[in-house]
Amino acid sequence: QVQLRESGGGLVQPGGSLRLSCAASGFIFHSYAMSWYRQAPAKERELVATISSAGSTTNYADSVKGRFTISRDNVKRTVYLGMNNLKSEDTAVYYCHPVGRSNWGQGTQVTVSS
Repeated sequence: QVQLRESGGGLVQPGGSLRLSCAASGFIFHSYAMSWYRQAPAKERELVATISSAGSTTNYADSVKGRFTISRDNVKRTVYLGMNNLKSEDTAVYYCHPVGRSNWGQGTQVTVSS
């Protein structure tokens, strides 16, 4: 049974930082690229960042490039999203997702507000 458990979200002021984690189980984690997506109220889910299975290649949406960092620990079966210089438009529910699979977790809420 595939499980994806996101954590680390919360309320942060503009300019602040957060680090999200996603603990995965039930599939061969090190064989899959992993992505972070987000969905803001009344908007479609959008791709934020992707990391290759070995962690050697990363890609980012233009809106987060230079502010967010995706990383992974294949021993811990965990993918991370470091977020710096947060803006109000980063407010959303954030989800991790194994590329090519249909599984999604419950997500973690990030709210950027003063």
